Amino acid sequence: MREYTLEEIAGVLREEKSFILTGHENPDGDCTGSTLGLAHILRSLGKQATVIIDDKLPRFLSFLPGAVEIRRADEPVEADVLLVLDTVPTRIGRVLEQVKVKKAINIDHHETNDGSHMDHHIESQAAATAEVIYKLVKTLGVPFTKEAAMCLYTGLATDTGYFRYANTTPFTMRAGADLIEAGAVPYIVSEAVDERPYQTVVDLSAALDRMECFAGGRACGIFLDAPTVAKMETTEGFIDSIRIIEGVDIAVVLKMKEEKLCRVSMRSKRANVSALATQFGGGGHEHAAGCTLHMGYEDAKKTIMEAITRALEAQA
Repeated sequence: MREYTLEEIAGVLREEKSFILTGHENPDGDCTGSTLGLAHILRSLGKQATVIIDDKLPRFLSFLPGAVEIRRADEPVEADVLLVLDTVPTRIGRVLEQVKVKKAINIDHHETNDGSHMDHHIESQAAATAEVIYKLVKTLGVPFTKEAAMCLYTGLATDTGYFRYANTTPFTMRAGADLIEAGAVPYIVSEAVDERPYQTVVDLSAALDRMECFAGGRACGIFLDAPTVAKMETTEGFIDSIRIIEGVDIAVVLKMKEEKLCRVSMRSKRANVSALATQFGGGGHEHAAGCTLHMGYEDAKKTIMEAITRALEAQA
């Protein structure tokens, strides 16, 4: 597969007229902010830009400009170019089945994306895909609209823990400041992203009742079977409530989505959870990764706990 430079992608954006932008299922702030942010830039250039994400958008991201226009992959659609952002193309659900395009390019920052699925531009050292899109817009030489700035700043802020995580660099901070100058308002972003409905807080309380520490206290998990997940509005943010526990290196949330399908999210302070996720066909970053286990709840729970324990014992 061909590796594109940012200059080459900028050329494609100038030349072509219609674009479909997509990201991964279970969209987060970086996925949503990157796709919407670039869509706003393309529209400012007179291009046609449609954002299609094959999953429900979390309520806390509904404040983003253009969020209400995001489409699901429910019907065939044509365009000149498909831009797959913040993920490998295998994680975009039905989008590939529904779109008909002349060209497709994958733009990402995940170190586990080897670029083997599609023509691509991958910057594994970037703090967020929003940071890569920021650089792409600078390469285009066009101004950031206020709407694009809000979206891209949200992607930067959420993937860096509001510029606190180890992936934050001086360039990331300068990009954030530049986006603020262009119209992003940090307190609006932080208040919207951090706000949770009352029921979500109730659900978090129930989830914490199921919290288990293991691996000698070096790991902590929230494990949710299907009946429990069905009662909850969202599990977003649960992992942040246990990753802060003293002595815990790896935090994990496992939720059963279907009879033989469990989704796993992991965060770490030192361990490489990306390597762990890769064992099960997942991926992500060194300190933030996830995977899907195609097995029942009890087997999935046992499998991920044993894998985490082995990884922590190996690094001791």
